[in-house]
Amino acid sequence: MGRQHISILGAGESGTGAALLARHMGFEVRVSDEYDIKPAFRKRLEEAGIPYESGGHTLPWILGRRNIDWVGLAVKSPGIPQDAPVVKALRAQNVPIIGEIEFAYRFARPCKIVAITGTNGKTTTTTLTHHLLHIAGLNAYLAGNVGNSFAELVWKHHVEGNLDRSRIFVLEVSSFQLEDIARFKPNVAALLNITPDHLDRYGYDIRRYAAAKFRIRENQGPRDVFLYNAADPVSVDYLTRHSNWRATKVKAIHPRDIVDGHLRVSRRMFDLRDTRLIGPHNAMNALFAVHIALIMKADPAKIQEGLYTYLPPAHRMELVTRANGITWINDSKATNVDAAQYAISAIQSPVIWIAGGTDKGNDYTALIPLVRDKVRALVLLGADNSKLRQAFQPLGKPIEEVRTAEQAVAVAARLSQPGDTVLLSPACASFDLFKNFEDRGNQFREAVLKFTQKCI
Repeated sequence: MGRQHISILGAGESGTGAALLARHMGFEVRVSDEYDIKPAFRKRLEEAGIPYESGGHTLPWILGRRNIDWVGLAVKSPGIPQDAPVVKALRAQNVPIIGEIEFAYRFARPCKIVAITGTNGKTTTTTLTHHLLHIAGLNAYLAGNVGNSFAELVWKHHVEGNLDRSRIFVLEVSSFQLEDIARFKPNVAALLNITPDHLDRYGYDIRRYAAAKFRIRENQGPRDVFLYNAADPVSVDYLTRHSNWRATKVKAIHPRDIVDGHLRVSRRMFDLRDTRLIGPHNAMNALFAVHIALIMKADPAKIQEGLYTYLPPAHRMELVTRANGITWINDSKATNVDAAQYAISAIQSPVIWIAGGTDKGNDYTALIPLVRDKVRALVLLGADNSKLRQAFQPLGKPIEEVRTAEQAVAVAARLSQPGDTVLLSPACASFDLFKNFEDRGNQFREAVLKFTQKCI
């Protein structure tokens, strides 16, 4: 029988990682991308001798030589929806389709896997979990929807020949990635929360979105652990309606275990007061991370050290600077209403709120009480701010519209007073005026630093 033929759909971070792993494991590989492949990924494919097509999917080329000695398999990047024409065409040809997370998992054993998902807080919880395990001296590696793709990390370990039971892969996984699993089975899985986001992908049905999130535990067995948020109504509703669980160890994480700046976990108290984890939502993220670290046998004293030394990732309640009595915070990753709600709630001072971008069918009703009580003025940074203006104009707050990060910073500075916090927490996607949320946050940070240095 000939070598198995694998087609990789998408040549971004996950697709390139999957291609490199597949080639190393002896598969016949080709890559197809609907758009132009970025030069960095193109170079890596060429260096590995992996053929690719760019700027469109060609079905005969993707399928390759279909004869009795070939077994087709496609590995799909998470950004490609299930109803994409190329996906439908491959299914019509009876080609099995899996995701990069699933493909990497098949070559990751015997390593342990921690997988973390949720609408909000995934990156903070995943990077914090990895940091706690690292500080505790455990052999932990970060991948998935943050950092390297899982497939690339597994590929590197195979190249180095050092896969063993001591290694722990700590993965951030999205609902898009979980759509395409088959056997993926984390030793520890955590579902932080489920709130409306990406609903256009799920027919605007939050139950379908929840079902995608809950796939994280569908293959777990009696030795595996599943953690969920006991205060999250969508998660609790899903659990109530689906009682046909395997004998997985299920652990509820309760906000009641956050007490006066401390986390109560397994009869131990962990201090959050002198950490950079700002706000109750980050306390909940930390509660999940500490539970996971203890399950993975990390030393409690090292966990506390890790909480003190952890630096949150950029664009997530990132303190940019304090200047002239004003605090500037970059929370560009807050691309939905719940994330913005967490951010505003976490700030104790009056807020100048910078919001706006690509609306994803948002309902801003939940934010109205917070904006009434805590926000001094709104700066709307978006191509079309009509829905935000309509929601908050009745509150009588000053509202100004801008089109660039520099304008947003200048207007926010003019509207603020000493003691205020200027918060970029958009509640919207970024694609109207920026490349992505990172670009938006980077431009904001640069504009803040430039503005405040001029004012010194």
